[in-house]
Amino acid sequence: MSSTVPDGGQAVRRKRPAKPQFTQTILVLEAVLVFFATLVAYGLRLAEPAAVWWVGGTLSVTLIVLSGLMTRPGGYVAGSVVQALVLAVGFFVPMMFVVGGIFVVLWIVALRLGGRIDRERAEYDAANPGAVGP
Repeated sequence: MSSTVPDGGQAVRRKRPAKPQFTQTILVLEAVLVFFATLVAYGLRLAEPAAVWWVGGTLSVTLIVLSGLMTRPGGYVAGSVVQALVLAVGFFVPMMFVVGGIFVVLWIVALRLGGRIDRERAEYDAANPGAVGP
């Protein structure tokens, strides 16, 4: 992280981009949700216990790993693919269609709003090169 020292003598840290922050948060929260859905599927005996834990555990770990890869090429595409996988779990735990759908909407909002915030920050920084941001 580079920091600059404006005329007032205070160090200013560069802000992290909003898009990766938002998408990482969504993926981590979704991993927790998938873990709890796995517990529900196991408790309701919706499938063989080993299969339930294999699918739920793999999906939870995948979401956590992908949250760390959001700044890498293809990270957002991989996150979008996993959103479809979470929705597909709805065929085994029907409530996941609703909850997974909510996370799909949150994912789209995070991508669009995060990108917009980053663009606006870049425009502000370009228009005010020596200004200290809020």
